[in-house]
Amino acid sequence: MVNPSDFKNGMTIEWEGELWVVVEFQQGQNARGDTFFRTKLRNVRSGSIIDQKFRDKDRFARARIEKVPMQYLYSDGDRHYFMDLASYDQLPLGDDQLGDTLKYMKESSSLDVLMYDGRALGVELPTTVELKVTETSPGFKGDTAAGGGKPATVETGLTLNVPFFVNQGDVIRVDTRTGAYVERV
Repeated sequence: MVNPSDFKNGMTIEWEGELWVVVEFQQGQNARGDTFFRTKLRNVRSGSIIDQKFRDKDRFARARIEKVPMQYLYSDGDRHYFMDLASYDQLPLGDDQLGDTLKYMKESSSLDVLMYDGRALGVELPTTVELKVTETSPGFKGDTAAGGGKPATVETGLTLNVPFFVNQGDVIRVDTRTGAYVERV
């Protein structure tokens, strides 16, 4: 059991029958001297974020999330298949479990699948991924004077803003937390 004074960003707790990830927290005191904690919690299942206030006396069960290294194999409609690298078992995950992470996954990429009590919750992406630009307008000499960028589509279907010097066929690094261009590889 943990109390709010033990919270850390990224910690997973069980509260009201659901799994929640602590996004951020802040400690404070009221006029009587009682300690309280303002937190932002993200629901693991739905992805919704709520603001919640806890007292120092509150107790929570800490959820142990297991990270299983797997390889993304292929998609078949709304099902996406992953292979456990240790046992070679295949695990199907639905669109609802993966959400926006599909924009950063390409076939045969390795990543961690998050498991809790034997069931898959979703995947954890690396901070950055390398993706090939499949479509963008050509850059012209002198375009860089105004700054800014141009839209580009990568092999997974994600559209993002890239600098003018990036061309079709280039491999770029993309930040999976923000969906922003990082560098050309």
